[in-house]
Amino acid sequence: MADERDDAARAEGLAGLLGVLDLAPGGVDASGQDLFTGQNQRSPHGRVFGGQVLGQSVVAATRTVDPARRVHSMHGYFLRPGDPTTPITFSVERLRDGGSFSARRVHALQHGQPILSMIASFQEEQDGPDHAAPAPAVPGPEELPSIADLVGSLEHPFARYWARERPVDVRHVGSALYLPAAPGERDDDGDGSQAVWLRVAGPLPDDQALHRAVLAWVSDVTVLEPVLRRHGAAWATPGIRVASLDHALWWHRPLRADDWLLFVQETPSASGARGLGLARVYDRAGALVATVAQEGMTRLP
Repeated sequence: MADERDDAARAEGLAGLLGVLDLAPGGVDASGQDLFTGQNQRSPHGRVFGGQVLGQSVVAATRTVDPARRVHSMHGYFLRPGDPTTPITFSVERLRDGGSFSARRVHALQHGQPILSMIASFQEEQDGPDHAAPAPAVPGPEELPSIADLVGSLEHPFARYWARERPVDVRHVGSALYLPAAPGERDDDGDGSQAVWLRVAGPLPDDQALHRAVLAWVSDVTVLEPVLRRHGAAWATPGIRVASLDHALWWHRPLRADDWLLFVQETPSASGARGLGLARVYDRAGALVATVAQEGMTRLP
């Protein structure tokens, strides 16, 4: 019975993810910018999940570009916390449509102020040099415990959300970072590096634009964990404060967000209450499909 309830909760979470990415068109404003409106997913943090706004911004920009051009990079700044009780307006400025590239600027707005500012670039498929860093040899996701296995039975305010309601399955190669660990419990190398398998909890339509937007959502889930790991912290460490400041994502090759993706992560630097997380994203076949970088405010007790 519990498994059926868990499956229902995951299905509801995935439906919510797809729902918030299905933006409503709002016409064009007086300055010629395309407008869209998006709703919010429930979050136990009391603010909008940053990955949600990233994914929605990618969708808004994509809606204004020739379908033959796929998003290949985005760079965004989180400017204010999002209010989960208020819909978000996305204003898209068509910066340029060149011979093979298009550029768009997106502002995510609430209460008349931007909560995210992003520029995305799109490109027609073209031939050129092709190389990639190889994927590491790690255990497959089927060999690793799920979030529900690790924290699903705990009476913790975030445990049910992590384990059953969040529409993404996360499996760490090695120790996870949900709860504080006693000294010696983690199997870390000390440099903060980690590998994590992620996928959304259900099948998605065969739409590459959607899979790329969903990857933007997923890319905000664990990218700052190497910073926490390097300093012996966890998401549930009492008094910890973590907030995304900026986010960059490069899509290299076609991908499926409903199949397992391996995030190979590291942190090159932390200083001034800011930590930088990097991730190379591989598919099950070992192809490098994306690269992620994010700097976050990181204040440890």
